[in-house]
Amino acid sequence: MDAYTTHGAFSWNELMTTDPDAALAFYSALFNWKVETMPMPDGPYHVVKADGTAVGGVMKLPEHAGGMPPCWGSYVTVNDVDATCAQAASLGGKVVFGPMDVPSVGRLAVIVDPQGAAINVMTYAAPGG
Repeated sequence: MDAYTTHGAFSWNELMTTDPDAALAFYSALFNWKVETMPMPDGPYHVVKADGTAVGGVMKLPEHAGGMPPCWGSYVTVNDVDATCAQAASLGGKVVFGPMDVPSVGRLAVIVDPQGAAINVMTYAAPGG
C-alpha cells in the first residue's frame, strides 16, 4: 500500500509548536530522527526522517492559530479533498480550514467530526507535479 495514494490511509504527521528547535532536539534524541529543513514563505519547515524515510514535519505555530497549544496532527489521504469536505459536512462534521492548495505538495483541508476532533485530509500532488 502506498499511503500517499490510498484513500483513507494515514500518510503524514505534523507538529505545530511554539519552539520548533526545542521540539526537534527532544524528538531527534528520543527517536533518532534526522531532520531536513526546507525554507518556506511562513518560516522553515522541518521534515523528520526515520531510517531515511520522511515520516512527518515540524513547524512553528502560525500567528493565526489564536493561542492554540502545540499539537501533533495526522493527515489522511483522500482521492478528492473537496468531495471529502462535502461528505464530512453531510455527515455532521465541518470544515475549519481550507481547502487550499500547497504548491508541489497537494490540496488539503482540516475537518472536525461531530464530536469536535480535528483531522487533516490531503490529496497529494503527482510526483514532479
